[in-house]
Amino acid sequence: MVVSPEHASVNGRTRPQRTQWTYRDVADELRARIRSGLLSPGQRMPTQAQLADEFGVERSAVRQALRILQSEHLLANVSKGSPATVAEDPGAGPIGPGAPPQPTMVALAPRIAAAFAQQDVEIDALCLTAVSLTLAMGEPLRQIHAGRLKPATVRVRVLLPSRDIDLAFPAPASDLEAEAEAAVGGHLQRNWLAQRNAQGQVLRHNLLALRATHGIDVEVSFRALPFTPPVKLYLLNANEALFAYYTLSRRGEQIDHERVDVYDAQGLRQLLFAFEQGTGLRDTTFVEQSHLWFNSLWNTISSELTLSS
Repeated sequence: MVVSPEHASVNGRTRPQRTQWTYRDVADELRARIRSGLLSPGQRMPTQAQLADEFGVERSAVRQALRILQSEHLLANVSKGSPATVAEDPGAGPIGPGAPPQPTMVALAPRIAAAFAQQDVEIDALCLTAVSLTLAMGEPLRQIHAGRLKPATVRVRVLLPSRDIDLAFPAPASDLEAEAEAAVGGHLQRNWLAQRNAQGQVLRHNLLALRATHGIDVEVSFRALPFTPPVKLYLLNANEALFAYYTLSRRGEQIDHERVDVYDAQGLRQLLFAFEQGTGLRDTTFVEQSHLWFNSLWNTISSELTLSS
């Protein structure tokens, strides 16, 4: 996924280029406009019909996007009848030390963007795939392309499960014959591996492109874990730790024209808890110990990871 450097609006501007928009894409674009100041506090939003026309989506997708931004306290007065308005204080991040936890899809992007406001950016991540991190990187990348952010260095390290292990999840949830269970497990493993590799490649491509486009010194490294992580962890600039449990649930998946129950976790929806250095002994200790844990995994039992099929 290539990040567009422009934040266009319907008022005489060119629509951002994308082959097919989802409601999450629309939410990401409108969020970027609000946080960048193109849509200012108290300003009335375009109508749902105008937004649907701009992005080439159904109004239902626009309504979903607006509800996401309302849940993040970026919009007010979201209804079917009249245009929403930008919240009076949209600049405050939806998650921070002392704030209640919020879903990863809501909380991670503004914290990543805040980390990119520093001259030297260091981000470590441990996760099942790089989906959440790749999506969250969209906001700071857009701000860099728009000239609002210009870090000197960016260092990103990502720990992901190895392709050589049997994943604890996603995994079959139903009682199956040994042969059928092996076939379903293999299907789930291949799907996970394809997503792990694709998201990692997009993340690496978009970050390394900053070298050529903006002269930023960028390093992106991946290593493989010999186990399935039960949690996701993001460490930002040695100062902040964001932590979430992978909570498993049962869901149905269509495999070879048959419905099979599987255990899986929806990473974008997992509640993210924030801890920051200097806001108390508990937070400071958690951040420090999280860095020690990540570095111990990186330097010992992890191995070189190649993002290929």
